[in-house]
Amino acid sequence: MIIESFQNEKIKNITKLLTDNRFRKKSGVFVVEGQQENERAQKYHFEAEEFFVCENIFKGKIPKEKVYYVSEKVYEKIAYRGSSEGIVGIYKTKEAELSTFRPKENATLIIVEGVEKPGNLGAILRSCEAFGIDALIISDARTDFYNPNVIRSSVGCLFGMEFFQAENEETLEFLNKNGFNIYTTIMDETSDDLYQRDFTQKSAVLFGTEHSGLSDFWSGKGKNTLIPMVGSIDSLNLSNAVAITCYEALRQKKN
Repeated sequence: MIIESFQNEKIKNITKLLTDNRFRKKSGVFVVEGQQENERAQKYHFEAEEFFVCENIFKGKIPKEKVYYVSEKVYEKIAYRGSSEGIVGIYKTKEAELSTFRPKENATLIIVEGVEKPGNLGAILRSCEAFGIDALIISDARTDFYNPNVIRSSVGCLFGMEFFQAENEETLEFLNKNGFNIYTTIMDETSDDLYQRDFTQKSAVLFGTEHSGLSDFWSGKGKNTLIPMVGSIDSLNLSNAVAITCYEALRQKKN
């Protein structure tokens, strides 16, 4: 049987999961589109509830269970990417408390306060996973990890990462309790060069939003750290700044 109607309850449910953050959180499930992304979700043991496959488009190995076939027109309705691969999966969310995380002795954490743009969060996840960051923490979150655009822009890197959402107070308490060196990216005369920081020890680097930086809460809570630049511009895109920091942490550990 092939689902051909937009009024099918399962299709309406997927559409709502894609567009309604509150409904997604209440349902405890999220949408994953694309062959690579679904393979990564299963590789890292996210529990699949069901799959929707368009046989005319999908070229990979079809899952053995919980599969519904859809027409091309219906698939276009539930596909949120510009280029599609013919498979959408529905998975249960994983919610972990920051207090349960046990960082290793030379752990590096990236903490981003108040990130709003799903594309930025996805790009940050991609850099964190690529360069071996131990965990990503979003403090005072304004978007959620399971937003479809986060998964898309991270190319599924979300699934291989330790990630947490926490309030500023909880985040600071966790860092202090676990003996982290705290590096804040606040621009002032006390700031030191990123490359002078020691990432062979427990380290956490904090970033704020692009338009306003870190909030006053973090003032005086860590050592101010900046990426040295020689051009006329004095700041970088948030995801680029995170990527440079992640690479520097990896470089020091490898050396």
